[in-house]
Amino acid sequence: MDYPITSPTSSSNTSSQKTVALGTDHGGVDLKEILKKHLTEKGFTVIDCGTNTKDSVDYPDIALSVAKLVANGKAWRGIIIDGAGIGSCMAANKVRGIRAALCYDYATAVNSREHNNANVLTLGAGLVGVNLANLIVDTWLKTEFGGGRHARRVDKIMAIENNF
Repeated sequence: MDYPITSPTSSSNTSSQKTVALGTDHGGVDLKEILKKHLTEKGFTVIDCGTNTKDSVDYPDIALSVAKLVANGKAWRGIIIDGAGIGSCMAANKVRGIRAALCYDYATAVNSREHNNANVLTLGAGLVGVNLANLIVDTWLKTEFGGGRHARRVDKIMAIENNF
């Protein structure tokens, strides 16, 4: 399935600037519910991509659901949670137009937005606590893309994607 490519340097987006797609595998259900409440209280509209129980699911399925919403412009950004955040990041990055970043602290949240214009955030529920997750999410959502030399580099990342 093909997804539209969004320009990493473009500020236009067909989705609401306040819509965030949020999903988790079974390892992050509790954190997802906490983040969903946190985002809603901050005025974001949350599209919940599941899962909603601790029954085992496969994180690539959840990552694909979130990434598709972002790639298709139905969500401004996406957040995916699994045990370590690594597999979801890898899966989401397979969707054309997605620049997913695993963030585990304030610095990686800032860098992924400012330098890489990440449009999907992945978190490891087993690696970050609630307070750190809230800090990462808040930082990631409010940090603007830096543009300039970073735009050239992000354009090169997207060019690689377009060649395969």
